[in-house]
Parts: sequence; structure tokens; C-alpha cells
Amino acid sequence: MKIRILASSDVHGYAMPYSYADNKPCNHGLLRLKSTIKAYRNENTLLIDNGDILQGSPLLTYYYEHQDEYENPMISCVNDIGYDYINIGNHDFNYGIKNLKNYLQNIKARCLTGNVFYKGECLGNEYVIHEFADGKRIALIGAVTHYISNWEKEENLKDVEVIEAFEFVKRTVEKIKREEETDGIVVVYHGGYERDLLTGSLTEADTGENEAYRMCKEIEGIDVLISGHQHRSFATFCLKVKTTQTACNGKELALIDYDLDKRAIEAALIPNDYPADKELEQKLSMIEEATQHWLDETCGEIVDYDLRIKDEFAARLKKHPLISFLNQIQKEAAHSDLSGNALFNDAVGFNQNISMRDIVSTYVYPNTIVVLRISGKILKEYLEKCAEYFAVEDQKIVVNKSYIYPKPQHFNYDMVDGVDYVIKVSNPPGERIISLKYQRSDVKDDDSFLLAINNYRASGGGNFLMFKDCEVVREIQDDMVNVIGNYLLKHPKVKVEHHDNIEVII
Repeated sequence: MKIRILASSDVHGYAMPYSYADNKPCNHGLLRLKSTIKAYRNENTLLIDNGDILQGSPLLTYYYEHQDEYENPMISCVNDIGYDYINIGNHDFNYGIKNLKNYLQNIKARCLTGNVFYKGECLGNEYVIHEFADGKRIALIGAVTHYISNWEKEENLKDVEVIEAFEFVKRTVEKIKREEETDGIVVVYHGGYERDLLTGSLTEADTGENEAYRMCKEIEGIDVLISGHQHRSFATFCLKVKTTQTACNGKELALIDYDLDKRAIEAALIPNDYPADKELEQKLSMIEEATQHWLDETCGEIVDYDLRIKDEFAARLKKHPLISFLNQIQKEAAHSDLSGNALFNDAVGFNQNISMRDIVSTYVYPNTIVVLRISGKILKEYLEKCAEYFAVEDQKIVVNKSYIYPKPQHFNYDMVDGVDYVIKVSNPPGERIISLKYQRSDVKDDDSFLLAINNYRASGGGNFLMFKDCEVVREIQDDMVNVIGNYLLKHPKVKVEHHDNIEVII
């Protein structure tokens, strides 16, 4: 018997087949994905989503501000498309356990996630045995990276326990092999690969955030591993395990054909270039129209600088006025001495007349602001970690390859306002900050500062572990999109306090 598995992952709330930044057509989103799925679905198909569906698009940003008026559009999409199973992703916690529970309770698909517990009750299933018409049976195991606890806001994880993913999968596979008769075991893991699939060499710090390679190597009995989280594109083998991962925002669909009699498995990635489904588009038309009106609202005017991003690398190599503006907003909201911000992947920047479209296309995460009391020693460690973003090749400054592969992580290079510093990229990591001054005086190890950064960074996200034991002075609970909007209400004509305070040299 041949079965087929179709899997999406990291859709991040994208339904519509266009970019919210400029409304130009894009081959992404659940409307197109519905048509792509329809083209490849047969009577022995399982349709699975691998998490990170509840955060990331302006559609969802608008929805979370108007929940009393609409059903969550992701519930509408998952039910309309007819998913059989879903897994939970780390970003699905970003708007709190109440929103996640509402999603799980209102979708028709079964939740596979077995390593997350709320008030002692599993949000999904330890495992599921799916039986086909001819009696063939496969086991499905769902897990999400346990590194959630390192990133997520404390209030969003109240009464939540996340079990270590590798140990959960290993224990569950062994239990299935011992107690069940199955024709195959499929792991759906919202996590990625920590090692190169061919060589086995580490591609990132081995923190436990991503454990897929270890699962393939050390757990006997896994036939298929559907991975996610890193937004990579592959359908291949990792050791003896067939594995897939899809790009973000519904740009492609993983297709796995599994002959249960011959134990033969083939996999491919299907580009999401089918026409958008009109029926589903109609179901979302009211909230989408309201979202578009909201995005076009003008919030303020920039009177001096051009805050549009034309070249992302140039904007990081020589700090762009947009970053100065974000730090300006953050410092005012937080009453801090220093502020750090990153230019997120694919940020578009702000037009002279700033609209909500500019804001949500530039600041795409629901981060809040955390104010930490840090020493001069911690500040230097922070900046040294940021300086690892750069490398030297052929006497030119370039992006360190580890920030591009296996997953683009440009969001892990922060630029800090309130101090002046020089990064010498040709120096070894840890020795690149050759000058660091606060109000024209050299920063000393025992100096004390109030630093405003986002909650992801404050919790150590991006391996900024120097902050883990720092005193939290205050937290601004509003997310940054609202903080930016409120700043513009207060200052409708903005003068950017741009400081050319970061020098990056070879």
C-alpha cells in the first residue's frame, strides 16, 4: 500500500497570495496552498501542518487587536483546507496560551504535540496511530523545540510545561516499538537541524534548540522526520531517515510518498504556484478588507531622514537612521540609558508618511521591551556577540556564513544607541570591540547602565546568554508595533535623532 503525506510548516499567518508591504503578487499563503494541496491529494493522503501558524502576518496582527469581531483566520483556513493533523510551533505561544487553546479547540484537525502540557494536561497526544482502509497503520509523533522556555514571555507560559524534545521522541518511539504493531513511524518536529545533513558537522551552537540530526542518528525506528523552525528547503535523507523542511509563509509544500509494503520512501518539495482558492478568499474577505484599511492608515511623518531600506547589508554595516529611530522610540518608552535593536530579515523601512503597513512590514514580531541593569562588562560581551555577525573575505567585510546558513539570522545583529564603539572584524571573535565609550569616556567593567532590548533578546534569544542573570528593572508589556504607533500619535512630525556611533572596520 502506498500512502502520501503532505506537510506545511511555518506559515506564519500568511493566507493571501500577495505581499502586505506593497500588495504585489507572491507565490505564498494558504489560499494558494489549498489549491496546491487539492492537486496532490489522493484517498490515502494525510495532511499535516507543523506549527508556527498563529503569528507573523499583518492579518494576524490586526486580528489580535480585534478578536471580539472575527474568528481567527487561521482556524478558518485549517478547517476549510481540511488538515488532518497539526503540530504546535514556538511562535504559536506568542499571543498567549488562551489564544493557542482557542485555536486547538476550534480546529477539526488533531493536535500531535506530545511534549507540551498545560496545567498537567497534554495539549496534543503522546502519539497517534493512524489506520488506513486496508488495515495498514502508521504512528505519528509530534514535538516542538523545548527552547520555547528560553524565548517566550513568562506570562505566555504560565502553567505550561515543555518536555525536552529529543528525550520525549526517543521514549515515545521506544514505547511504540514495544507496544504497537505499525508499518511505519513518522515524527513531526517543530525544530530543525543542528548539524550538516551530509557531514554531521555542527552548523550552530549545540544548545538543544534544534535536535533533528541527533534524533535521526540516535533514535532507532524513525522512518520519516518532518522538520521545521529554520525555514529551510529540502527533501532528502538524514542518515537513514527521509526528512523534509519547507520555506516559510506557505511558499512550498512537502510531499512524501511512502510504500508501506516495500518500505520505500520518496520525498519532494512542491512550489506553491497554484491559483488562490476563491472560496477561501471569500471566507476571509471581511477581515482582510479591514486589515488593508488599517494598514493604509497614516500614523506620522518623518521630516528629516529617509527611513526606507534599500540595501539591508549596507544598513547594518553602517547603522541606518531607521535603527536610530527604533532605538529613539525604545529609549523614550523605557527611560533607559541605552537601547539595542536589530534590522529584521527583509525589513522595508518607513516612508516619509508612515503607515501601519510600514510599521508591521518592518517590525514583524510581537516583541515587548525589557529594561535590564547591566554592567560595562556585560555591555562589552553583548557587543562582542553582535560583532560576530561580520567576517572578512578577500579583504572585504561580509556577513558571517553562520548567520546565513542553515537559517538566515540577520535579526541576531543588534545595533546599540547610547554608546560609541568600534568593531574591528579582522580581530578574533571576543576581541573585536576595540573602543567603547559612554559620554566620551571609556566604559569600565563596573559601570552600570539601563539597557532596553526586546524580550526575546533579554531572555537569551540568539545565544545572548550574558543577559540571563541581569536584573530586570521594568518591562513594557505593550508590543513594539503599538509602542511605535503610540510614539507617532505623540510625535506626529518626527525628527530622527540619528547618531553615527558604530564604526565597523577591517
